[in-house]
Amino acid sequence: MKTRRSEPTSPRRNRHPHQKEAAQMNSLTETGKRARAASRVLACTTTGQRNAALTAIAAALEVNAAAVLAENEKDLAAAKENGMIASTQDRLRLTPARISDIAEAVRDLVKLPDPVGQIIGGGSRPNGLKIEKVRVPLGVVGMIYEARPNVTVDAACLCLKSANACILRGGKEAIRSNTAFAEIMCGALEGAGLPRDGIQLVTDTSRASAGDLMTLDGYLDALIPRGGKGLIQAVVKGASVPVIETGAGNCHIYVDDSADLEMAVRVCDNAKTSRPSVCNAVETVLVHREIAAAFLPRLKEALDVHHVELRGCARTAALIPGVVPAAEEDYDTEFDDYILALRVVDSLDEAIEHIQRYTTGHSEAILTETYSHAQEFTSRIDAAAVYINASTRFTDGGEFGFGAEIGISTQKLHARGPMGLNELCSCKYIVTGSGQTR
Repeated sequence: MKTRRSEPTSPRRNRHPHQKEAAQMNSLTETGKRARAASRVLACTTTGQRNAALTAIAAALEVNAAAVLAENEKDLAAAKENGMIASTQDRLRLTPARISDIAEAVRDLVKLPDPVGQIIGGGSRPNGLKIEKVRVPLGVVGMIYEARPNVTVDAACLCLKSANACILRGGKEAIRSNTAFAEIMCGALEGAGLPRDGIQLVTDTSRASAGDLMTLDGYLDALIPRGGKGLIQAVVKGASVPVIETGAGNCHIYVDDSADLEMAVRVCDNAKTSRPSVCNAVETVLVHREIAAAFLPRLKEALDVHHVELRGCARTAALIPGVVPAAEEDYDTEFDDYILALRVVDSLDEAIEHIQRYTTGHSEAILTETYSHAQEFTSRIDAAAVYINASTRFTDGGEFGFGAEIGISTQKLHARGPMGLNELCSCKYIVTGSGQTR
């Protein structure tokens, strides 16, 4: 582990500059050891045992909702004091309805098939060997994420359903909410007869703790970052453990010249304003020049209801008033806010070239009534989810029928798109013989 230079301190306060870091790493190593031990127990549990624990967690979340909301209010008060923008505060905010939805999502996991032990391939060899490819848990899954306390429950319960232990490290903005959720889940897990160490929360929210988790070799089987581009790239570049890269969402919608304009307004409005702080919200709308004059004023009227700031090219500004001139970086930005970039393009080719230049590989959409344009768009756009005539907001594990999700992978190895239960599994081969030798 790399050490950091410290400011001089008095001997009484800190005789050894790196003592605190060493103690922290030792503590995280102990966390890793406990998680590894728990993962071995969980790997041998039955579907019924894990479903019973999940049912207990859902009930405990509802019973203790008031305590969680009280802690969340403290997080929100600190966020406001520190100047957190409104859209990010919305990510952080819990309500009775949201906690009820979180608990219901846990119950939905109970209803899903157990991936562990599924035979997903194999066959018999000419020499009589029987080969089975079987899904097994990854083991210990780590996660580093930002100010979204619902992720604490989603991640822990997905890991539990797939018989994995987890180590969760959320952002400082949600530490009180996350701690409350973790205590409730660990208590329910223990009450169901499973090891409470199967769900662990790192309560040190310093950058150093994130760095230490990235280098917890020997204990973490996979580390998943979930948040903005800066967080994800810091983990990808700084980790020595295996990383599953989830994606920042610079998502686009292209409105083709044959698009149904009423539908296009509705879809673009939904993709931007239903929840602008999430990674599947649209950040740039590209509009074919043939329908720009008819479409853009109607889109602006819909977005004005939500006070969306529009940043557009010169041709956009000529068609609708009040547009902020778009800078180059606006087309490369995940705003996570009520801000939308606009650009008028001359053709499908130009729209595709724009997306290819700026995409983060998350979710991209075309609105069109021309079949050949839809087919060309889906062939040429390289993203985890590509839509025809639908909002990008559907890129979500629950919407895809996977239950809750642990993240949306934009890489191409192991997992891509919303990561549900199957993506939290690896495989092993079980080979049965009758004394064969080679």
